[in-house]
This record gives sequence, C-alpha cells and structure tokens, in this order.
Amino acid sequence: MVEALLCIIRVQQDRIRELEEAVQTLRDEIAILKGQKPRPQIAPSRLEQPAPRPPLGEGQKRPGSQKRPKNAQLTITHEIPIPFPDPPAGSVSKGYEAYVVQELVIRAETTRYLRERIVTAEGQSLLAPLPAHVLPGQHFGPTLISHILHQYHNNHVTQPLLQDELAQLGITISAGQINHILTEDQEVFHQEKAELLAAGLASARYIQVDDTGARHQGKNGYCTHIGNEFFAYFASTNSKSRVNFLEVLRGESRAYVINEVAVAYWQKYKLSAALITSLAEGPTHFVDAAAWNARLQTLGVAGTRLVRITTEGALLGSLIAQGVSAELMVLSDGADQFTILVHAACWVHAERPLARMIPHNEEHRLAIERVRQQIWELYQDLKAYRQTPQPAQVPMLTARFGAMCAQRTGYPSINNVLNDMREHQADLLRVLQRPEVPLHNNAAESDIRDYVKKRKISGSTRSDDGRRSRDTFASLKKTCRKLGIRFWDYLQDRLRGLGAVPRLAEVIRHRAQESTAGNAQAVPA
Repeated sequence: MVEALLCIIRVQQDRIRELEEAVQTLRDEIAILKGQKPRPQIAPSRLEQPAPRPPLGEGQKRPGSQKRPKNAQLTITHEIPIPFPDPPAGSVSKGYEAYVVQELVIRAETTRYLRERIVTAEGQSLLAPLPAHVLPGQHFGPTLISHILHQYHNNHVTQPLLQDELAQLGITISAGQINHILTEDQEVFHQEKAELLAAGLASARYIQVDDTGARHQGKNGYCTHIGNEFFAYFASTNSKSRVNFLEVLRGESRAYVINEVAVAYWQKYKLSAALITSLAEGPTHFVDAAAWNARLQTLGVAGTRLVRITTEGALLGSLIAQGVSAELMVLSDGADQFTILVHAACWVHAERPLARMIPHNEEHRLAIERVRQQIWELYQDLKAYRQTPQPAQVPMLTARFGAMCAQRTGYPSINNVLNDMREHQADLLRVLQRPEVPLHNNAAESDIRDYVKKRKISGSTRSDDGRRSRDTFASLKKTCRKLGIRFWDYLQDRLRGLGAVPRLAEVIRHRAQESTAGNAQAVPA
C-alpha cells in the first residue's frame, strides 16, 4: 500500500510539473501581449559540451589568436595617392603607405528619363525604350527593391519602419507599394525556391525536419522546415499531418503513384490484402487529389484511417517516382508525421524529459542524474564513433544502449523515459549504420528559429501571396547562408538579371558531390 501511495504521489508530482509549465507558458504569452519580456529560459545542454582544449606548448598561441590582415577580404573601389605637401628641399620619396577607410554611401537618387516620341511616315507613334538597367514596369530601381527585400526578410524590419526609414532618406513610397514589392510579382524567386527542394532531396544523404506554428488569416497554421547543411526549405500549410509532410516533400508535383514502395507502406500498416490488391490492379498514376479521391470512392474506401493510410502510401510512391531515394534518412524530433522512409531520432529530444523533471526527493534526484550521466557518456561515445566509424564497436555500443534502457530505477517517471528510448532504439542508433547523420536536430531548430523571430515581429500573414513570399525568401536567405553566398549579392544579381551568381540548385548539387567524394576518400579501404 505504501509503494502504491508513493507511486500515486510521483505521478501527481509529474502532473503538477506539467501544469506549472503550462501556467508559465500562459504567463509568458500574457507578458508579450502587454509589451513585456517573458521569463528567460537559459538551460545549456551538457550533451554538446566542447571538447577540452589540449594544453599549449611553449611558444604556442591559442587557436584563433594569430594576427590576420583585417583588410585581406576587402574589395578596394578607389585608390587615391596622396603626395606629401610641400616636402623640404632635398627630400627623397620612398613610395606610399596604404591607409584603408571603409565608407557606406547611402543617398536617394531620382532619375527623370525624357523619352523621345516619334511618329513614323506611316503614322505610327513610337516611344524611345528605357535603358536596360531599368526594371520593366517599375518606378523603383533594383538597388532600392533589394534594400526593401533585404531589410524585411533578412533584418526583420517591419513595413511601417521600412516606410519611415525610406522617407528619412528622401524616398517617396507608399505602404501599398512596399507591400507590392514584398509579396507580388516574385515568380523568379518562387521558381528558384522550388528548385532548392528538388536539388536538395536528389543529392541529400539525409534531411533534417521540424515545424512550428504559423498563423494565417487569423487561423492556426504550421510551417514545415526541410533541409541539411546545403539547403533550407520552408512551406506553410494549414496542418502538420503526415499527409501534409509528404505533400510538402513532393514540392510542385500533385501526382499520386502506386508502386512497390506504396504497397510496402500499406503492408506495414496492415491494410487488408484484398484492398491492396484492388489498389494495385487498377491505374497506378493519378494526376491530382481529385483523381485519387475518385479512385478511392470507386473502390469503396471509406473511413478516416483507411483514407489516410492509402493516401500516405500513394504520396510516398509519388515521392519515390520523382527520384527521391527510398533510403533517404529523415532526422526529426520524433514527431509521428516525420517517421517515413529511414527515420532517425534526435538524442537531445529523447533526453529532454529527464532534464525537465522536478525531483521528489534526494534519491529521485540522484537517480535522474545517474541516468542522464549514462546518456551523456553513451552520446559522447556515439559522437566519437561518428567521427571515426569502427564496425567492431557497433555490438558494444548497441549492448550499452540496451542495458541502459533495460535498467529499473524504482521511479515510473524515469522508467517511462527509458522505455520510450528503448522503443525508438533503431531511430536513436541510426548513426551506427549511417555515420553521416547527426545525432541531434539542432540545425533544423536553428534554421526554423529565424522564422519564429519573423513571426513574433510581424505576426501572422494575411494574404496567400504574403505567406508564399515569406516562405520563399526564408528558404532563399537560409540557403544562401549555408552556401556562403551573400544574400544581398544574390538579390542584386536576380533583380538585375546579371547571372553572376549561379543558380542555387546547381551550387547545392556541386557541394553535395564534393562532400560525397570527400567522404569516400576519407573511408579507409
């Protein structure tokens, strides 16, 4: 009876902790609405502690402290020699010494083009064409448009502040014109964003995924992030189901395909053999959702679960038919909608419930610390394995993981976390078969955090064009950063049509090929 009562108390303590977190979240939201700051949460993760630096030898300097020429990366735009004024008689010149001054030229320029109009002998009225650098139909130059896009999407400057800034600089532009520049006539950028996903998935060994809230037109919505070290892709939709995730992965395609992958998916989720046979015997390619739903109605497929699973399988088949590898690794925080293809789980998210627990007593605290220490030690060994894979270590690391998860601590809250880790053993230990896959999903969370900042500053989107533009420029900006391309240079190049900055999809494929070749050379024969 005492043990049962203690168990009840422990469960209640866990529930109290959950309610306290909910209350604190609501308090933070109320503080934000009042214009105040929420309670800061600063919790450094011990899973990613930097490795200790080796002691410095005699005469050695700390890494990064070596003197480097600060002006080595500068592009000199003007070079002005300054002779010595009134040198004394008999002086001899010994050359010049460089002194570099950086300056930013910000000024408004307004050009009035006087276009000659002529009338031909046939009576036709003709108007002289504008210079090539003037954007068709625009009364604003490419640098001004680049500035507006860069300030809004890169620096998170709101539209009212943008209008005020430009007015201070002498630019007359209305709020409607700024909104037009930010949201409309962006097909060039939308097309390049679509290319990012196709190139990224085709060349990726793994992708990292995450999602966050993204309200649209006053209703709750979600933004899904897909990416890796070479690209980032954002797509805002109204749900975050697995069907939605597969639709996002398809990109611009709207097809549904029945193939071996789709059949295997249906078998995995135990659809009846008769239904699978009926689906596979008819048409195997459907151009859009209407055609697919008509096929399901013809076969009498009804019920939420059956429609969902059959649709997920057909979407997955469409994804594979587009050329995406069935062995593509999907690394996520463990949310159900992301568990497709070959799934890998994040260790940081797996350990997080232990870090959030409030100990009931000293023994409980020691038990939590002991289990967390075991997780950290195994995690560090897996990191070492990822850097230098040694197949002989696989059985030992697998056995350690199993023993860690099989232990019983006498506390249900801890045991539940260990049980959950054991259930996801295959996902947590993917690194043993695929060392290229990270052990955590921090990169995806870092990418989507920038989107969250934009959401907090500007709130929800109100038009479909605005939502689409926010996704597009978030994708392009993050991808440029990952590829080492300055977003400002990218905007200038695309708006002016220079072609000096290559298509981002081409750069992604090239970097992926270089990475694959480098890893192949690093693996011993």
